[in-house]
Amino acid sequence: MAAQLKKGQLPTKICATCGLPFEYRKKWRNNWPEVKYCSEKCQRNKPAAPPSA
Repeated sequence: MAAQLKKGQLPTKICATCGLPFEYRKKWRNNWPEVKYCSEKCQRNKPAAPPSA
């Protein structure tokens, strides 16, 4: 990732819980590929895995 990205140039993802888009944050720099949720609240309330048949 470039050192000086402007606010409009940040990568975005869709939250797995609420479905809203969220942007890259500095604290996620080291694990951005693994980030799935926009907040801790969404991570706590993540949807239950469907039962395997």
